[in-house]
Amino acid sequence: MNQRISLWAAAIAVVFVMTSARAWQDAPKAAAPSPSTTAPAQSTTVQPPAGATVTHFHHLHLNATDPAADIAFYTTKFDAEKGRFAGLMDAVWAQKSWMLFNKVSAPPMANVTSAIWHFGWGAEDMQATYQKQLDAGTRFSTPITPLGPGFFFAYVQGPDNAIIELNTAQHHHFGHIHMLSLDAVKAGEWYVKWFNASGRFTREVRMIREFPVSPSASLMIDNVNLIIFPVTYARVQWPELWKDRQDFESSKGHVVDHLGFSVDNLPEFLEKMRKDGVKVTDEIKSAAGGKIKYAFIEGPDHVRIELVEGHATKE
Repeated sequence: MNQRISLWAAAIAVVFVMTSARAWQDAPKAAAPSPSTTAPAQSTTVQPPAGATVTHFHHLHLNATDPAADIAFYTTKFDAEKGRFAGLMDAVWAQKSWMLFNKVSAPPMANVTSAIWHFGWGAEDMQATYQKQLDAGTRFSTPITPLGPGFFFAYVQGPDNAIIELNTAQHHHFGHIHMLSLDAVKAGEWYVKWFNASGRFTREVRMIREFPVSPSASLMIDNVNLIIFPVTYARVQWPELWKDRQDFESSKGHVVDHLGFSVDNLPEFLEKMRKDGVKVTDEIKSAAGGKIKYAFIEGPDHVRIELVEGHATKE
């Protein structure tokens, strides 16, 4: 399937990123949608429950046919640096969290059939950044596109067809992960409950042209904006891919394989989740001589999630 994203559909994503609650807090607002769009729906602010376990965003884990080439790509194209994770593997450090890479023998699935759609970075001067990327040979699936005075976005075609967004912001850091869901608000409530997310829910249906962009959730977990759109967006954006599809596939095996979150006490936290009905897919294991303890669970919409004991630090 062609992974190119229509300019209008991409614009929707950027509008949502830049108007998200607390999205880097000082990020500039996007230009208002055109008069043909509906008025913004009312939203509800949410905070983690009192007494919630301290958790943090830990990593984004990608499947890669050439991990070394991926690391070179992300550390030369974006604000990120090469590091060594737990003494086990070369990786990418992006401000407060890791990008990890699992070597695969064949290109991973890149169609938007898992709930993880794309991830992205900001750019203070988007026009200059875009030109610099072009000069460096970066390929774009969506070229630079204006949304309003001084506001632009583009989609980079990443290794193994990963979709990477660049958009105008008051920072140039790793900034967001954009997801889809059968029930975006319910999924958002789950991330608020378990991973200290805060932000907003929009419960009414909202359309921008033919694209449904809510009910939705926009949440901050540390410095990462987790944005969740309804599955109806996917059905409009990729009709052939979704015409006979009722649910998302597991993200396992896709170019973005899973998300990672860290906790202080993994056995205690995992047992708490299990008792609450969360599906544990892989029990606790250890690596690096016991230095790393980890387990896997299944999140909303079959998103694969790794739980790691101990918070992310650059080595």
